[in-house]
Amino acid sequence: MVIYVDVNAGKDGNGSREYPYKHINDAARAACPGDEVVVAPGVYREYVDPRNAGREDARITYRSEIPLGAVITGAEKAEGWQHFQGNVWMLCVDNGIFGAYNPYTTLIMGDWYFGPFVRHTGAVYLNGRQFYETQTLEECIKGETYIHSWEPEWSVYKWYTEQDTEENRTVIYANFQGKNPNEEDVEINVRRNCFMPSRTEIGYITVSGFNINKAATTWAPPAAYQDGMIGPHWSKGWIIEDCEISNSRCCGISLGKYYDPENDHYFTRKHVKSPTQMERDAVCRGQYHGWTKERIGSHIVRRCHIHHCEQTGIVGRMGGVFSTIEDNHIHHINCMQELAGAEVAGIKLHAAIDVTIRRNHIHHSTIGVWCDWQAQGTRISQNLFHDNHAPDEKIPLVPGGMSSCDVFVEVSHGPTLIDNNISLSRVSFQLATQGCALVHNLSLGAMNSIGSGTDMALKDGTMTPRYTPYHIRHRTEVAGMMTILHGDDRIYNNIFIQNWPVKPAEETEDMGFVKYDTKVQGTGVFDDYPTYDEWIVPFELENPQPDMGAMQDYHFGKLPVWINGNAYFNGAVNWKNEKEKFIASDDVKACVKLTEKNGKYYIETNVYELLKNWTTGIIDSDTLGKAFEPEQRFEEPDGRAIIFNRDYFGDPRGLNALPGPFAEGFTEKEV
Repeated sequence: MVIYVDVNAGKDGNGSREYPYKHINDAARAACPGDEVVVAPGVYREYVDPRNAGREDARITYRSEIPLGAVITGAEKAEGWQHFQGNVWMLCVDNGIFGAYNPYTTLIMGDWYFGPFVRHTGAVYLNGRQFYETQTLEECIKGETYIHSWEPEWSVYKWYTEQDTEENRTVIYANFQGKNPNEEDVEINVRRNCFMPSRTEIGYITVSGFNINKAATTWAPPAAYQDGMIGPHWSKGWIIEDCEISNSRCCGISLGKYYDPENDHYFTRKHVKSPTQMERDAVCRGQYHGWTKERIGSHIVRRCHIHHCEQTGIVGRMGGVFSTIEDNHIHHINCMQELAGAEVAGIKLHAAIDVTIRRNHIHHSTIGVWCDWQAQGTRISQNLFHDNHAPDEKIPLVPGGMSSCDVFVEVSHGPTLIDNNISLSRVSFQLATQGCALVHNLSLGAMNSIGSGTDMALKDGTMTPRYTPYHIRHRTEVAGMMTILHGDDRIYNNIFIQNWPVKPAEETEDMGFVKYDTKVQGTGVFDDYPTYDEWIVPFELENPQPDMGAMQDYHFGKLPVWINGNAYFNGAVNWKNEKEKFIASDDVKACVKLTEKNGKYYIETNVYELLKNWTTGIIDSDTLGKAFEPEQRFEEPDGRAIIFNRDYFGDPRGLNALPGPFAEGFTEKEV
């Protein structure tokens, strides 16, 4: 059955073409497996709470009749501003409009939130752009540039809120920098979510072609309920496609965790257990809450335009397992730098088990992709990363903020596969982890956190190792837990270019448990890691009754690495044991330039002229072997072997391979 919705209908109807519903949520109460909800163009200021699940063979589809014509927003028009002082205007809002959730009394806070400033989930927007919140009315009146912002020219637009308890009103002050808000398009956040079931396991839903924006979402760490403007809320089989997702106060799309009152922001509420311990608890409690391949995950997020969200574009803890995130354009995430903590990125996933992240364009975000814990079977492939760093190195890091990079993999045991990516930011790969394979990438930024960033330092100097789970292969069931030994990495057929100067160690920044490295490019950072042949000797494989005590130290030593077939330019440094490699002479300079022309992106480079005829071998799953702890191959989610004979575009490589993500050389090419 087709159900029709049109906000511009004369009056509420019954969902027929002749008498459509005026509200999407009315259709969401009625829709049953196999139904399609067709939504006419217009602005739908409502929260859509789907009541019924679809089935794998009979999905419920919500479709904007005209692509992006139907707008679902958590904001309301803000009219009736009164001039207060200078450029500042005042708006009084009766609290009755907010119901049980007032964004202007709800603080952004919780586990792993490090921001030193008071922030609310509310927001003020002028012509679709979010204002900066201030701590005092005086700051709002001054309207000065926020020094941490990545867009300083916009940061002079400010807002401040307080409660009028006598009248039960929210009072909002906003600095419009000379504009009259009663003559402009001004909105404020009112609702927490736009399209997200309030109940779990409302699965097999497709959301296609909507513009979803402006909601008062909450901070979404891994041991808490994770909400977003849109998301499946702990279910299976959603498809979110061809949507524009923008201006979430925290997260745009949530593929995240269930609500568990005993484990929700436990550290923030009770303080007495480490937040890391509560993450381990969340994983184990997940089985009780139905965390299995048959019930949770297997979502698709594709061809979406996700931008200007202040925590993440896509967030997920456990609920995104077995999912595919592909062909999305994600940018300007956390670029206001108003929020700070360990959960900010274009895509931030915990437990990205068998998740494929491919063909996305991610830029101007604090971190491009951050896979934290249990990146087992995760594949990050054919993505374009650039400008995932502050636009000016003179912009100071916000207190509690994260260092920037294109891909961050943290405290996981792998196998994590990073292949055929274009990585052009100042730091390409931050690998505070083990069990990664880097194959056929083009990297301008250094690899950081090799052998570091995994343990927590106490005040007395003691290091407390973080141990994290690994799983039964291609399942969610926990197979074991272990600390991070480091190493167990494979690095084949990449291009490493020293594009930025190396910093002296004393000039590097410290962001707590992960320290900026000196940005030396290349695989030389692995020089103190053994080859497999060196590592295996102490284990006496031929000895039928080995001495357990004698081997104890080796069980906790660095794991071996495999590095071969890489190309190094501009002084990038190779691993001392790498046998087959290309090292450009010091008298030539490799250049890679990304340009944008009419909305399309092009790479100009002389790298392939410098490489000339140098080629290397074809890599496959057998070359990469198994990640050490889970004993799982670098392979497809269904167990099939991967042959890296296709490049960034999907073009064939032939019998031999150029290093980097392209099968054929060029001087300029659209990417």
